[in-house]
Amino acid sequence: MEGLVRCPANDVPLSPISFLERSAKVYSDRTSLVYGPVKYTWGETHGRCLRVASALTQLGISAGDVVATLAFNVPAMYELHFAVPMAGAILCTLNARHDSAMVSILLEHSNAKILFVEHELLKVAKGAMTLLKKDGRDLPILVVVQESVGSGNATGDFDNAYDYETLLSKGSDDFVVLRPKSEWDPISINYTSGTTSRPKGVVYSHRGAYLNSIATFLLHGMISLPVYLWTVPMFHCNGWCLIWGMAGLGGTNICLRKVIPKGIFDNILEHKVTHMSGAPTVLNMIVNSQEADRRPLPHKVEVMTGGAPPPPQILSKMEELGFGVSHLYGLTETYGPGTYCVWKPEWDTLPSDEKYRLKARQGVQHLGLEEIDVRDSASLKSIPADSVTMGEIMFRGNTVMSGYYKDMEATTKAFEGGWFRSGDLAVKHPDGYIEMKDRLKDIIISGGENISTVEVETVLYSHPAVLEAAVVARPDKHWGQTPCAFVKLKEGRSASDQEIIEFCRGHLPHYMAPRTVLFEDLPRTSTGKIQKFILRDRANALGSIS
Repeated sequence: MEGLVRCPANDVPLSPISFLERSAKVYSDRTSLVYGPVKYTWGETHGRCLRVASALTQLGISAGDVVATLAFNVPAMYELHFAVPMAGAILCTLNARHDSAMVSILLEHSNAKILFVEHELLKVAKGAMTLLKKDGRDLPILVVVQESVGSGNATGDFDNAYDYETLLSKGSDDFVVLRPKSEWDPISINYTSGTTSRPKGVVYSHRGAYLNSIATFLLHGMISLPVYLWTVPMFHCNGWCLIWGMAGLGGTNICLRKVIPKGIFDNILEHKVTHMSGAPTVLNMIVNSQEADRRPLPHKVEVMTGGAPPPPQILSKMEELGFGVSHLYGLTETYGPGTYCVWKPEWDTLPSDEKYRLKARQGVQHLGLEEIDVRDSASLKSIPADSVTMGEIMFRGNTVMSGYYKDMEATTKAFEGGWFRSGDLAVKHPDGYIEMKDRLKDIIISGGENISTVEVETVLYSHPAVLEAAVVARPDKHWGQTPCAFVKLKEGRSASDQEIIEFCRGHLPHYMAPRTVLFEDLPRTSTGKIQKFILRDRANALGSIS
């Protein structure tokens, strides 16, 4: 078409860096972040990020270098999400609950040039450095983030180490931001949770981060100037991209380093929190909290939950406490949120059981995705929307990862057939909503029948004595596999294994009911996911049921 031109006036690479720059202009004097007594405005946050970016370049960081973090939800973690890409580098947020061995592996794999570490995690960092040195690897520069601003140098006995605030003070306010040459340029590397194997480095682009930030705050029903309580780890999927998204809205970030019910309720009241997020394990913690830790909510607080299918009973109890709960679904490879269970007004009049059953579904694609479907893993044909046939959830769109860092084989396999293959099994309902039934590796095949562990777990959670539950396969000489339930009981409650089995038989077909029930704490990742591979090992160690 004649008369059209692509030029700097109409073509700028999308990047969430622009969100912060806009808020620094539009919301300069409004509160950007609160952490205990520490409080910043958007103008101050922008200035601090510029100075950190400037200081990074003074340390030799250049375009394409990797900068890692080992920290919980503290102000520096928020700032580094902007400062690192402003210096042209790639942010790698390591799981703050990893041990020294895993941190050393990920530092080596990512080739991180700098590691920002919380003072409380120095021991872990020191152990990782020792392992790297023993293997003859180059050591990253260490920058120590302290619990409070201005509490003195805390770099300890590390060589080539800096204090965060001291480093920041050496940066320039006039630093010229190194913008991405292409919006396809990497902005971050997020290592998968490692629930099944060695974690893989998922690469996000500036474009995908920009689009998913917008999609996520739209999913959350956020409008201008929300107050967001950080109960999702910022190191996990870059806080579901809401670190960047909150800057786009000029909202207020309430940093919460330790997630406990009392802290959640206290912060909601003190700061008039409007939104928060969390895995179902966080919701479970809230609904089973001590009465003394709870406070009446001054208004409805919107909660976005994801990470595992939430039991309908938990959703119901959360709303009884005054929270409004929405359900999403996604993976590290989809920048966090990928689907949303969009609520329809006509469902408001349904019986409670039916409402919460619908709300627990994974829903439909969000605005950043081109398409999501449930397909046969082998033929790639879309399964019928009959609520029964199971297939694999697959994604296509701009908020799917660029690939796995340094692992072309895994990338090629994940994108085989032109879709990102999630490894999650689901059914598709006649209204187009999907409902996850299991991970491909978790499905139990008993006597030729497929058993969804999610369905069995939902029934277990409805038992009045059950606090947490997880189901895996146990070998069975006759049936091949049968369900084995791991259960943690509520404090002060009791139940026998036979009682749990009979309860399940009263709510499920008999072949789906557990034949084995074990009472113990459930192993979890730092993001609240149950480590089923550990439970499978325990079930296998029991041997086959005769």
